[in-house]
Amino acid sequence: MKDHNLISKKRLNRLRQQGYKKQNDAELSKLAFGNRFAFIICTSLLLIGIGSQNITLLSVMLGIAFLGVILPYHPFDYIYNYIVVPNTKRPKLPRRSEQLKFACTMASLFIASIIFLFINNFNTAAYTVSAILLVIAVLVGTTDFCLPSIMYNRLFLKNKPRP
Repeated sequence: MKDHNLISKKRLNRLRQQGYKKQNDAELSKLAFGNRFAFIICTSLLLIGIGSQNITLLSVMLGIAFLGVILPYHPFDYIYNYIVVPNTKRPKLPRRSEQLKFACTMASLFIASIIFLFINNFNTAAYTVSAILLVIAVLVGTTDFCLPSIMYNRLFLKNKPRP
């Protein structure tokens, strides 16, 4: 009998690619929305910043992405864990994996490039780089397919045993 509270095997595998290795299928299914939370907020704010060429907002997003690299949790995970969780009785998100920190590193590089391109009036190039970043972010926020996590796993875990 199928458990209707579980997300699909495909989504479970995509989340495991993001570094969620310790959770069983039921636990991971409960974390799925929380995992998308930061990606959805970041993508929405980036879309506004890019669409308006708002360097201040893009700079704030660069700072948030960078904090996602150096803090144990993404900044929006703190909002999720301490505001959303108590009001929804969902489980708290665990610390961010190396895969997701790598994704934040990649996002930081993309956002810094976009800011540089907009400041120097290379708008076509800025929108091209923005389109790539937004496609990657939308994929994670809607399907859990995280290209940077896959890249991390191939680059850094190809010779290491996977738990």
